[in-house]
Amino acid sequence: MRRDPTEPEKRLWRNLSNSQLSGFKFRRQAVIGAHIADFLCPAKALIVEVDGDTHDPDRDNRRDTVLAAQRYRTIRFTNAEVMQNVEGVLLTILRALMTTADRWAGRPHPNPSPEGEGLDPSSISR
Repeated sequence: MRRDPTEPEKRLWRNLSNSQLSGFKFRRQAVIGAHIADFLCPAKALIVEVDGDTHDPDRDNRRDTVLAAQRYRTIRFTNAEVMQNVEGVLLTILRALMTTADRWAGRPHPNPSPEGEGLDPSSISR
């Protein structure tokens, strides 16, 4: 799927890549355990799925339940929604991002920068 995304996935990715949606970073085809998310905002643990005609709602619900137990939130859109109203889809995603707590709030980031990296040298007390 990563090498051959659907047209709706391409269209949405053009709007999510390079932190274009209010600075939120997304990954495409992100592996989460045994699952692959169409799009993932790691900072918010928000999964965005674009569902075609072949999606099984019962299977999707089971998967969403498993991911929710791991503190991921999933929002879904149909191919038609993305193709006919990408602006509305983006607005819905942005609202979800703005109302979702930061994934690492109150906890250290699981992959911190090496010590001192990114710091302003003048701010380091010696």
